[in-house]
Amino acid sequence: MEAFKTLLVAVDQSEQSNRALGTARDLASISGGNVRLLHVREQQVIKAKGGGVFDVEEPEDVSKLLQDDIAVLKDADIEVSAELRHAQLGDAASQIVAAAKDVSADVIVMGSRGRSELAALLLGSTAYKVLHLAECPVLIVR
Repeated sequence: MEAFKTLLVAVDQSEQSNRALGTARDLASISGGNVRLLHVREQQVIKAKGGGVFDVEEPEDVSKLLQDDIAVLKDADIEVSAELRHAQLGDAASQIVAAAKDVSADVIVMGSRGRSELAALLLGSTAYKVLHLAECPVLIVR
């Protein structure tokens, strides 16, 4: 098996995401790899009179999340970079897969999240979609 040299880590503000970050840190330490952090900022699109595009989370929260996660990896002497992408609400998976392709990621690391969709009760809808759309290995951390 080839070592995971480029790890794309999809992060959000969940406990599962924190565990995925720790797992990616450990994998990168073992392989001598680098980590590409990715946060997909979802937007709600309202298509009605007076509608528009509304961010689901505050920009300050996203900035703090990425800064904190970068610090965790830098403290472990891991080369890290971060990227922020935007997607319509419910379409984060396509951006995660696209980012993995763009950086030629060897693996995508992300947390599982329990959502209400019947097909994704155990994995979470975004993790479920990434698992099925990605062309590289996907490590789902519970």
